[in-house]
Amino acid sequence: VEQLFAKYAANPLQTRGRKHVESPPVGRSEFQRDRDRVIHSAAFRRLVYKTQVFVNHEGDLYRTRLTHSLEVAQIARTIARTMSLNEDLVEAISLSHDLGHTPFGHAGQDSLNTCMRNYGGFEHNMQSLRVVEILENRYVDFKGLNLTFETREGILKHCSLKNAATLGKLGMRFIKRHQPSLEAQLANVADEIAYNNHDVDDGLRSGLINLEQLTNIPFFCEQLEQVRSSYPNISKTQTNHEI
Repeated sequence: VEQLFAKYAANPLQTRGRKHVESPPVGRSEFQRDRDRVIHSAAFRRLVYKTQVFVNHEGDLYRTRLTHSLEVAQIARTIARTMSLNEDLVEAISLSHDLGHTPFGHAGQDSLNTCMRNYGGFEHNMQSLRVVEILENRYVDFKGLNLTFETREGILKHCSLKNAATLGKLGMRFIKRHQPSLEAQLANVADEIAYNNHDVDDGLRSGLINLEQLTNIPFFCEQLEQVRSSYPNISKTQTNHEI
């Protein structure tokens, strides 16, 4: 197994463990077990109705937190394979990174943060961690999903120093300003790639923005010129997809 990864990749045979000791998985790695538990969780299924940008009733062609998480996982796995990182870990992190998001997108998060300001506020990364550590109730032997340290570390993308102080080893990197695993960093980058791409795609589909407005951004302007040069008779819909 070790020969499949670069030296800087997370090794599933040397994981930092789980909160509750379990027998080793059969036929899959520790990180594959994490991924499978996330996919089969109720919190993961609920992402289908959580808003990315457009609320659910506006149409079933717009992204939700669920489809966004799947796109993040696809991007992250592809890059991980190129870099010889651990694909299973990066997929587990990608699929679980938004489990703690509120309904109604960032507006819902801001509203909940306001409601909770007298109780420490609301951080969706902390809530994602709370989901996998406490709120999921599937197993007799422990609360939550009992994911590996590496997956939980990757889920906790951001964290205030106040909250980090309550998390023991998991929060120590925020206090000492250390970086997480490369797989966690990659999942974060893949998240940004995914939403920057599909927010534009959904914006074009909805008509809230148009191609001419995007030409103010050099990157999109360059891509649009290349597409129109290569395909002079291309339709508007196909142009949107090509860029």
